[in-house]
Amino acid sequence: MNAFMPRIEISLDQIRHNAEILSTLYGHQGISLMGVSKATLGEPSIAEAMIQGGVKFIADSRLENIQKMKNAGVSTQFVLLRTALSQAETVIKNVDISLNTELETVRELSHYAKVHGTVHQIILMVELGDLREGILPRDLPQFISTTLDLTHIKIIGIGCNLACYGGIKPDHQKMNELSRLADAIEKEFKIKLDIISGGNSANYEWYESAQNVGRINNLRLGESILLGCETVNRQAIPGLHTSAFHLIAEVIESKSKPSLPYGESCQTAFGKIPTFCDRGIHLRVILALGRQDILVSGLRPHNNLEILGASSDHVVLDSENYDLQVGSEVMFDLDYGGLLSAMTSPFIKKKFLGVAQVP
Repeated sequence: MNAFMPRIEISLDQIRHNAEILSTLYGHQGISLMGVSKATLGEPSIAEAMIQGGVKFIADSRLENIQKMKNAGVSTQFVLLRTALSQAETVIKNVDISLNTELETVRELSHYAKVHGTVHQIILMVELGDLREGILPRDLPQFISTTLDLTHIKIIGIGCNLACYGGIKPDHQKMNELSRLADAIEKEFKIKLDIISGGNSANYEWYESAQNVGRINNLRLGESILLGCETVNRQAIPGLHTSAFHLIAEVIESKSKPSLPYGESCQTAFGKIPTFCDRGIHLRVILALGRQDILVSGLRPHNNLEILGASSDHVVLDSENYDLQVGSEVMFDLDYGGLLSAMTSPFIKKKFLGVAQVP
């Protein structure tokens, strides 16, 4: 029996393959990729697999992850997806490019760039309707005009984020709007925008139906590379692996029990009053895994097992159709939330399959 439980098994070969297929696919239209590493806690070997597959940048929302990858020897251009005013000096020391929406933050970046004798590159994020981060289009001219007066900041592009917070699709209208804004900015301010970052893993449907991608020449991909799917409908992308990550947990109890709890009902440990369906006596198993380890709703069990519920330290499965004994292993696929929580959990061991060595 494997001593490391629970554990997540990670196929670096499949991640590299997915990055290669997507780099080639989008590269046909001149679109470069940023491999987003935040869901894997900035794991250096996964970042290296993405780079070996052809991504041109590694992007993360947390400076700690970028520092971890740099310290491990990952060599690439690092992009910070979420820039905080309080971290401005650390950004300058560790990041090649940062995404920004606030003038006060950009001024602080400029200050520390001057202190450290460098010019910091930024991409301005534009609000196109998803209502997460972004400068309103009407405010862009004043923002750019002010930023251009900062001698230690260089605007190298614009971008937008869609489908993450508000669920707004990156469709042809949105991408055309971003392209028009890029043209207008270059014309008004006589500058060249090298990066027009049109979005993320949700952009696959747009790309497949686009006759012309306009000015869009960059995408920021995490889920597509890691899990092999687009994120508008969570459909698998042809040719990609969808099971580069497996979570494996140990059975610590296997018994036939009533399916309906008995006694006076009250709140669970998480403040809910649950409801149950009476199925009679069923074989149930308990795993050494719980909400402190994983986002339970992000688990996809194999072998027709059904997740009945979970507490902090236990996941309860209906195992009526699949006999599991104490000490058995149960395997799960993961959605993005499950992957994020599994890679972040200190209680889930990471086992790498394949080789993506960091130089």
